Amino acid sequence: MEDSPKSDPTQAGHQQQQKAENAPKSGERSDQGEAPAPDHYRPDPQSMRDESNITPAEVANAKYTNPILAQPPEALTGLTLDAPAKIAAGVTAVLKSMEFSWKEGGLDRGTRGLLKMNQKDGFDCSSCAWPDPDDHRSVAEFCENGAKATASDADDKAAGPEFFAKHSLAQLSQMTDRDQNNAGRLTHPMVKRPGDNHYSPIAWADAFNIIAKELNALDSPDEALFYTSGKVPNEPAFLFQLFAKQFGTNNLPDCSNMCHESSGAALSPTLGLGKGSVTLNDIYEAEVILIIGQNPGTNHPRMLSALQKAKKNGAKIISINPLLEAGLNHFKNPQDFMNPFKALGALLGDGTQITDLFLQVRVDGDMALLRGIMKHLFEAEDLNPGQVVDRPFIDKYTTGFESFEQNIRNTPWEDIEELSGISRAQLLEAANIIAPKQKIITCWAMGVTQQRQGVQTIQEIVNLQLMKGAIGKPGAGTCPVRGHSNVQGDRTMGVWEQPTKAFQDALGKEFNFQPPYEHGLDVVDSIKAMYKGKTKVYFSLGGNLLAAGPDTEVIAEGMRKQKLTVFVGTKLNRGHLVTGETSLLLPCFTHADVDMQRSGHQMTSCENSMGVVSQNKGILVPLEGQMMSEVAIIAGVAIATLGEKTNIADWVAMTENYDVIRDHISRVIPGFENFNEKLRRPGGFYLPNGPRERKFTTKNGKANFTTTEFQKYQRELEPGQLVMMTVRSHDQFNTTIYDYNDRYRGVTGERRVLFMNEQDMAERGLKSKDLIDITSHYLGSTRTVEKFLAIPYDIPKGNVAAYFPEANPLVPIASVAKTSNTPTSKYVVVTVVPAHKTVGAPVELRVQAEATA
Repeated sequence: MEDSPKSDPTQAGHQQQQKAENAPKSGERSDQGEAPAPDHYRPDPQSMRDESNITPAEVANAKYTNPILAQPPEALTGLTLDAPAKIAAGVTAVLKSMEFSWKEGGLDRGTRGLLKMNQKDGFDCSSCAWPDPDDHRSVAEFCENGAKATASDADDKAAGPEFFAKHSLAQLSQMTDRDQNNAGRLTHPMVKRPGDNHYSPIAWADAFNIIAKELNALDSPDEALFYTSGKVPNEPAFLFQLFAKQFGTNNLPDCSNMCHESSGAALSPTLGLGKGSVTLNDIYEAEVILIIGQNPGTNHPRMLSALQKAKKNGAKIISINPLLEAGLNHFKNPQDFMNPFKALGALLGDGTQITDLFLQVRVDGDMALLRGIMKHLFEAEDLNPGQVVDRPFIDKYTTGFESFEQNIRNTPWEDIEELSGISRAQLLEAANIIAPKQKIITCWAMGVTQQRQGVQTIQEIVNLQLMKGAIGKPGAGTCPVRGHSNVQGDRTMGVWEQPTKAFQDALGKEFNFQPPYEHGLDVVDSIKAMYKGKTKVYFSLGGNLLAAGPDTEVIAEGMRKQKLTVFVGTKLNRGHLVTGETSLLLPCFTHADVDMQRSGHQMTSCENSMGVVSQNKGILVPLEGQMMSEVAIIAGVAIATLGEKTNIADWVAMTENYDVIRDHISRVIPGFENFNEKLRRPGGFYLPNGPRERKFTTKNGKANFTTTEFQKYQRELEPGQLVMMTVRSHDQFNTTIYDYNDRYRGVTGERRVLFMNEQDMAERGLKSKDLIDITSHYLGSTRTVEKFLAIPYDIPKGNVAAYFPEANPLVPIASVAKTSNTPTSKYVVVTVVPAHKTVGAPVELRVQAEATA
C-alpha cells in the first residue's frame, strides 16, 4: 500500500494500485460495519417552527420597483411545438453531448473532461448522484445531462473583472438565466460595496476581512446563515459546518431541505436511516421496480441503463407519474452504438421498453394510489393465505402492522379512485404484478417529496416494502433518488440545522471546542428570518437559493435586507445579483479542475445516492485568474473570523493537504474509519447501511409500520382552481439552464409555458400558445406571474405543470410538507386566465427604475 500524502506529499491524490476484483461489490453486505445511528430524523415538533405566512401584498410590486430582477425576464424567446418524444437518449443524446462539450470547453478540454468523468481515477459528475458501476465502467461513463454539466464546468470563457465593469447588476439581471450561465467562468474575487451598481475586483485577504468584520459585529452568531449546495464535495462541506459551529451557530440550511428532507424524515423513524437501502446491483436483480414521481430520462439519465439491465433480467416496471416521460417509455442506450453487434439495432429499433404498466396519477394522489395497491394485496392475501404478505418477516422485524393493516382495509375505494385518478381495475393490475414477487424496489424523487403529504406518502412506500418483506435482501429495498452530486454526502458530513448530540459531541472532542446544541434554521425558516430582518449575513457555498427556493420575491426582499451576502460559485447566476448592502462573489474550482496545494494534486470525495464514497480528482487546468478551492476559501474565512478562538495551524494543514481533513472525518463520523486508505480503492467504498442488513436502528430497534392520516386536500379546491406542479426541462439541471429547449416534451425555444389538459384549456377558452397569467392561492392570498404560454399536453384533468425557477414565485413560503418543512412545489393551487393587456404601467415603472441604475 502506498503512503498517505500526510506522510509523503508526493502521493497526494494518488490511488492505491488495487486489483479490480478486490474493489467493493454491492452484493457483499457483511463487511459494511455496524449500522450508524439515525442521521436524518427531524425531532423538532411542528409547533416549534415559524409557521407565519408572508402575504403577497408585502412584495407584490417588488418586481416592478427594483431595477435588479429577482425573476427571469418576461420576454418570450420563441416557442415551437412538436409531438412529445417516445424514446429517450439514442444517437441524438450522443450528438447533443458532443455539441455542448465542444461548444463550451473546446475540443480538447471538452473531450478530456468527458473521458475522465465518473472514472475510477477521474472526477465525479457534478450533476446527479446516480451511482457508478462497481466493476467495469465504459469509456463514456456519462449521460447527456452529465455532459452538459461538465461542459459548463469546462467552459473556456471567462467572466472576469472586465465583464463586470461592462455590465451593471441591473443589466445582468435582464439577461436570461441561460445567458448568465453561459457568460463564462468566474475568475476573480469581486465585491459590490454599499451604493454600488457593479461588482469590482477585491483582493482575497480583503474579502476575508470583510466577512470577518461583519460576522464578528453580529449581536449573536444566529444572525448569520450558512447555506450549502449539494454540489459541494465532502471535504469542504465538513469544513463549512465546522466553521459555522465554531463560530457558534447551527444555522446550516441546505438544498436537501427543499428536495429529499421528506425522505429522511420518513425513513429514519421507520427504518432507522434517512437514506436508501439498495445498491446498483439490487436494481439489476429486482423482480418489480416501482418508479414514483421521478423523471429519470431528464434528471438521472444513467438510471435508464440500470433499468434496461433489470428489464433484460426479467423485471417488471410500474411507472407512477402525472406525465408519461420519454425515459419511462422507451430507451435507446448510447453505449450500444459502441458495440458492433448492437449498433444497427440501436440505430433502427425503438430501444428497450421500460414501463410495463403506467399509472397516470393525479398530482398529490400518490398516497391514495399506494393505499389502493395495498388494499388489493390484502384482498389477495385473504384468497391466498401466506402467499402475499410476508408474515415471518413482519413478526420478526417489525411493529405496528395490525394498526396499519386496519387503516388500509378501512380506506374506501371511492376515496382511492377519486383522489388518485386511477381506477380500481388499474390498481389491481399493479397489485397482480407485485403480489407473487419478493424482490421489489420502490424509487421516488421530488414528485413525491414536495407534496403536502410527502413524508406520509413515503411512509406508505415503506409500508408496502415491509408488508412484502422486501427490504434487507438482494434485489429489494427503498431507493430515494437524490439530485445533486453530493447532496447526500453533505448531510453525512454534518451540514444540517438539527445535528444529533452524538455528532456534536464527536466534533467538539476532535477539535477541542464546545459546539452549539440548539437547533438552527432550515431553508424555509431562514427565508422568513431574512425577510423579517432577524439575520444580517448570508453566506452561500455554491447553489442559487433565489432560484431554487419558494416565493422568489420574498427571498429577494430578504437578501436585500442583509448587511452582507457572500456567494462562492463557479459561474454567474441570478442569485448573485440580488444582494445585501455589501456583497462578495468568490470564484472556486469545479470538480473537473486540477486542485494543486502545497502537498500536491488534491482529491476530494462525494457520496452517491446508494452510499458509495468515491474520489473526485480534477484533470483540467483552471482558467487564468485568481480562483481558489472551496477548502482554501473556507479556511481563509475561518482564520480571519475566528482568530485565536480556533487552531489556525490545523486550518492551514487541512488546506495544504486534504488527507488531514479526512483524518479528522475518520474520527468524527461512523463509517469513515481509515478514510484515506479506503478512498484510494478503485471505485471507493460503501458506508454502513443498517436497513440493508435488516438492522433497524430506530428507537425500538424494529422497522416500524406507519398508520398515516389520509387528508383529502383536493376536495378543498374551489371552482376553476387547478393544481400545479413545477418540473425541469431537459436542457436544465436544478437551477442551471443550459438552453430554452425540452426535447422530450416537444418544446423548443421557450421556458415560459404551462402544460395543460386540453379539456381544462377548452373550459377557459384557451387555444395552444395563448398568452396567460397564472395566479396561486393560499390562505386567502394570491401571487401572480404574467406572460406564460398555454400548451396542450397529456396531463390529468385538473392538473398543470410549469418549469422552475420561472414558476417558483407562485409557491407560497408558508405552504410546506408536514413534518419535513419542505416547500410544496408539487402542490400549488392556481387559476389560469388570458393575459391582461393592461400591464403597461408596471413595465414603465421597471424602465424608470432601470434608468436610475
